[in-house]
Amino acid sequence: MRRSLLRPLALGALALLLTGCAAPAPSASLPTSGDEIGGSLTVYAAASLKGSFDEIDEAFTADHPGVAISPVYDGSSTLATQIAEGAPADVFASADEATMAKMSEFALEPAVFASNTLVIVVPAGNPKEVSTLADLTNVVTVLCAPEVPCGAASGKLLSAGGVTVDAASLEQNVTAVLTKVAAGEADAGLVYATDVVGRSDVASVVPDGADEVVNRYPIAALKDAANPDAAAAFIAFVRSEAGRKILAGHGFGAP
Repeated sequence: MRRSLLRPLALGALALLLTGCAAPAPSASLPTSGDEIGGSLTVYAAASLKGSFDEIDEAFTADHPGVAISPVYDGSSTLATQIAEGAPADVFASADEATMAKMSEFALEPAVFASNTLVIVVPAGNPKEVSTLADLTNVVTVLCAPEVPCGAASGKLLSAGGVTVDAASLEQNVTAVLTKVAAGEADAGLVYATDVVGRSDVASVVPDGADEVVNRYPIAALKDAANPDAAAAFIAFVRSEAGRKILAGHGFGAP
């Protein structure tokens, strides 16, 4: 099942909070000539990566025109289940390390390539004047389900703040939370900082403690990848200076 994500939007200041000590980006060990790598490449990636990975896909195929990328975006746990059930993925990029850890039977040498934090998202204009996590208890709030990375992170953030939210709904990916808030079906929600970058239909609030709940995004080739050479080259590009520049432009922090 393939689901598209909404484009991420502007929150550059928050990305600066996430620029921890990152190891130097590796250079690709595979050929860099577009003539030497080809075929189809299926990339399964967390919904919050859609905007950045669409741009990365375009940049990668500009260097490797013989490669045709088919991206699949959804909640990380949904994608992991599909891969475990035999979905033909070459690359998997998860929104947290816990989900990737469950894929050790299928994934090769995961590497963290980006980081992200949560914000409170509200409709444009913030009509209910939500400004703190505690305010989420008094308005219609939607959250990610606890089994998906954004839900696990939301649970940690709320617990650390001593806040219990009776969510109006629990969604299977962060895009669904953002969609309901943007449509006015909910007064607030918790999404990743990158999800609100550049959007005019929503506003965001950085809650206290957000910088203490950081999701680290790992990427890995699958052991049964049909195109291992292209998979390795794609991962090297994501982790390269060019790939990190694109990710930073979408609000992601360093690994």
